[in-house]
Amino acid sequence: MTLSQPHFSHPKYRPDIDGLRALAVLSVVAFHAFPTWMKGGFIGVDIFFVISGFLISTIIFENLLNGTFSFSDFYSRRVKRIFPALLLVLVGSYAFGWFALLTDEYKQLGKHMAAGAGFVSNYVLWGESGYFNNSAETKPLLHLWSLGIEEQFYIFWPFVLWLAWKGRISLFALTLAIAIVSFVLNVKGIEQDSVATFYSPQTRFWELLSGSILAWFVVMKKSECQRVRIGIDGWLENIPHLKNVAIDGGTLSNVFSLSGILLLTYGFFSINENSSFPGKLALVPVFGAMLIISAGPKAWFNRTILSNKLVVWFGLISFPLYLWHWPLLSISQIMEGEVPAHSIRIAAVVLSIVLAWLTYKFAEHPIRLEKNGKTKVVTLVFLMIAVGYVGYNTYSREGLGFRKAVLKASTIQELTSYPHYPLHTANCDNLFPEFKQFSACLLSKNTQPQILILGDSHSNHYYKSFANKLNNKTVMNLGQWSCLPFSSASLFEKNDCEARFLTALQFISKTPSITTVYLAGYWNYLISGGFVVENDNYRVPRPLTESEAASFISKGNRLITTIIKSGKEVILIKDIPDLDFNIKSCYELRPLVLTAKKTREICTISRSEYETRTKTYSETLTKIVADQPTLKVYDPLNILCDSNQCRTSISGSPIYYNSDHLTLRGANFIVNDILSQYPVR
Repeated sequence: MTLSQPHFSHPKYRPDIDGLRALAVLSVVAFHAFPTWMKGGFIGVDIFFVISGFLISTIIFENLLNGTFSFSDFYSRRVKRIFPALLLVLVGSYAFGWFALLTDEYKQLGKHMAAGAGFVSNYVLWGESGYFNNSAETKPLLHLWSLGIEEQFYIFWPFVLWLAWKGRISLFALTLAIAIVSFVLNVKGIEQDSVATFYSPQTRFWELLSGSILAWFVVMKKSECQRVRIGIDGWLENIPHLKNVAIDGGTLSNVFSLSGILLLTYGFFSINENSSFPGKLALVPVFGAMLIISAGPKAWFNRTILSNKLVVWFGLISFPLYLWHWPLLSISQIMEGEVPAHSIRIAAVVLSIVLAWLTYKFAEHPIRLEKNGKTKVVTLVFLMIAVGYVGYNTYSREGLGFRKAVLKASTIQELTSYPHYPLHTANCDNLFPEFKQFSACLLSKNTQPQILILGDSHSNHYYKSFANKLNNKTVMNLGQWSCLPFSSASLFEKNDCEARFLTALQFISKTPSITTVYLAGYWNYLISGGFVVENDNYRVPRPLTESEAASFISKGNRLITTIIKSGKEVILIKDIPDLDFNIKSCYELRPLVLTAKKTREICTISRSEYETRTKTYSETLTKIVADQPTLKVYDPLNILCDSNQCRTSISGSPIYYNSDHLTLRGANFIVNDILSQYPVR
């Protein structure tokens, strides 16, 4: 589809924009490698968005204006620009993973590889932001979310502008309107769902469209903009001490450029991971980048600093450098089992620079310069489809567990993926549609339940064990994270928790087939309503207030009293000891011999220290027990701990999946003890 056949034009090269690219990519690399050095370095991605929007829109505007716009030429250039480096990074990551990653890690890599090849990584990562998902640092292709947003923009925006041009609709008004809508969605969304706002294209497009607005002025209003610049310079000449101002627009350009770099500097060192970002704060890198670009190549900072040969060189390799640096840093963390030492991170950064230069020199640059590259474009598209298929195949085949590299770790596979999926079964959702929106709805048979496990993820990890041990009964697991079986007001009043609580309570009371109800949960968290520390290694519930304790006791007594009055047997399962270290550090998980040895020799926790740490939470739960004389209570502390230490393994095999969830082996161990103490009637 073309408007005409003349040659497709390309904007004049500006070395200062490559310099701005260098600033963007180096800030991202610095943040990922040494986050305490440059806490806001991640805003480099937002700078990239503005640059991409500016350059792509400049190309489209110029060719629409000249009657030379061609969809085939536009997308061919995109393919030759993006696919070579991306293919190398995807294949390189996959090849390394074949020898080094465990099945769950390789399965996830395959999924992300397919998503990266299809440019939908942002949607996939958005969907992975759940409770049990592994930390961002252990996802080697995490950074492709931004590429997904850019590619979605490249697909959407040319068609919108072409249709507007054909329909004689104002390109500026259209661009501005869409940008405003996107920005408003971003500001509103950051308060409602920060994860969705971060990954969603509709809340990010305004950043690329900011570059598009700038491109419109540069292409469509070039002479008018220059007259304004000269007029402002003339006004500045009348200010005392500024008599020697050259009336050529240069003074305003320098003001723009320096203002832009000051904004970016502020962003790099003031914005951090705890900021509400993107939101309004994203205006800082967006305006900063816009000011620097609009200043033009003759502004002092742009001409002297950004156009420096070394800076421009980093700009030229910025795309492959962005692609290579994160997989190397992420794989380093996976192999080490913790944040790598400075020397390892420095080595990863240096290697990524070398790989970026080689990629640019021998793949990206030669292919981009190829004039008659239709065959190469078709080949690149075919290869990307093939790579996407390989990734999806790896994901669908559960990480290719037959690989010799992972067979060595078969005895501790319980550590490598959450063992209690799925969280929903079709018979549960079909028989009880009111529970489809609950976090967990599981039913062992296609009949009314006799045994109900009610709680959060800490009740969910008992379900398979109860279902197997009580195979003559119908066992149901009903769960809602951060809510059930009961919680303090700080959690109870969020995310429709109260409504879900009442729905579950009514169901239990009015279902005569249910004879036994097990209540289990992450009690410390449910009482306090939050964490002061939460990471891949362990979580620490925040200190308890009197009001939280009181509301927790009130709601607990309400639920237990109602269930007992309905004639059910209620057994409250106290929580397992939560660990203060990463359980994976106790095992030599890595297939590669020279990497990731276990980092801990002592893989137990002190019972006395644990009891001291959780004393206030335990006392709160005990008050509920004291008010319920017919309530039965089971405490796993009695079999997991002796008088001094609490175990984390049985016969060398782990009973913990992470700091506070059990493996199937651990769940079976505890459920056997529960049933021996309280046989099901």
